[in-house]
Amino acid sequence: MPETYDAIVIGAGIIGCAIAYEMAKSRKRVLCIDRNAIAGAGSTTNSCAIIRTHYSTLNGAALAKANYPFWEDWTGYLGAAADDNLASYREVGCCYTCFEDNKYGIKLEEIANEIGIPYEVWTPSKFRAQLPIVNPGHFHPPKALSDAGFGSQNGELRYVLFFPKAGFINDPGLATQNIQAAAKRHGAEFLMGASVSDITTDGGRVTGVEVEGKGQFTAPVVVNAAGPHSFKINRMAGVEDEMNIKTKALRVEVAHVPAPADFDFENNGYICSDADIGGYWRPEIGNKILIGSEEPSCDPLEWVDPDDYETSVTDQARLQALRGAQRFPSMGIPNNVQGIADLYDVADDWIPIYDKSSLGGFYMAIGTSGNQFKNAPVVGMMMAELIDYVEDGNDHDGDPMCFALPNMDYNLDLRFFSRNREINRESSFSVVG
Repeated sequence: MPETYDAIVIGAGIIGCAIAYEMAKSRKRVLCIDRNAIAGAGSTTNSCAIIRTHYSTLNGAALAKANYPFWEDWTGYLGAAADDNLASYREVGCCYTCFEDNKYGIKLEEIANEIGIPYEVWTPSKFRAQLPIVNPGHFHPPKALSDAGFGSQNGELRYVLFFPKAGFINDPGLATQNIQAAAKRHGAEFLMGASVSDITTDGGRVTGVEVEGKGQFTAPVVVNAAGPHSFKINRMAGVEDEMNIKTKALRVEVAHVPAPADFDFENNGYICSDADIGGYWRPEIGNKILIGSEEPSCDPLEWVDPDDYETSVTDQARLQALRGAQRFPSMGIPNNVQGIADLYDVADDWIPIYDKSSLGGFYMAIGTSGNQFKNAPVVGMMMAELIDYVEDGNDHDGDPMCFALPNMDYNLDLRFFSRNREINRESSFSVVG
């Protein structure tokens, strides 16, 4: 006889573990399955793990703000002991460069004022005073290295927005394993090193999953939290064709470059969403600057098969480092730029899908890579409530659930994350860690 559970979660990244945790807390028998041997060992482990509250949409910012206190009190969120081996959060603040093409960040200020996100406005001189190695020059638009105008400066930025409630997690893989341990304390089970080969159905409802070499596991609820493999799981379930918003895997690179030797960037640097140079940056252990991309239009997007892609960094990492050198002129660029290459799970408008599907009992928490690490605690709560709402007989498509966000007075209409929404043109169509 196959083993039977109340719910099966596919994917033990930080989103999948958070969902398993919340469902187990409500006394459901939960099984979480992942192809990797260790929770968080997929794309989560290479997340830049940036925690921030500013977003280009009101709902996105509200969700991020609701999560922030859980990172500040990680032990409390987990129900862990103070002496457990826990990931730690370091608050450093996040800058946002403002210029004509991003409408000088006015939308971000409006959202921050509406829901009480603290911020400051820094002039170029204050930006330089706060970060002496920075060049507050205006470089937009980002250019390919072959462009004769690469590195050319057009005056200075008008100003920079600074959001003090921002930082990063020192070890995203460990943070995921912390949630896994919390889920296990509530009875959740984890099947690691196992690949789902099929979604089983009967009469328009999911009945469970087939696992290679392990056989069938049955459950009336299956949750797709498979990260970059999410579209493959949706195809197994036969639900992709009816979705208006879909997901696919994007290969990305991050450069790790030594900071200028005369400045302690590791302890005195900031995070920055720096679309003016087409990237983002944050402090990294070893007095390094981590430099990612905000997907400027001059760089081609590399959509890949998540089971077959180049895992070594290429000249893209060096290009991102050179763009960073525009902001930090005294930063040396090594001949061989170090970094990482991994995958994002990207929805068509770069906003995640937190939704049911056309298959009864089959749910999705997908399109999350790159910018939803920070939202995992509340996403776990929200998905658990959504599953209960639908399984209790409510029509989420016709009468969408609204979720009362914790830590603030805000009801989040889940149509924002619907698989059937239209492309959201307020999205930034990019990622900041």
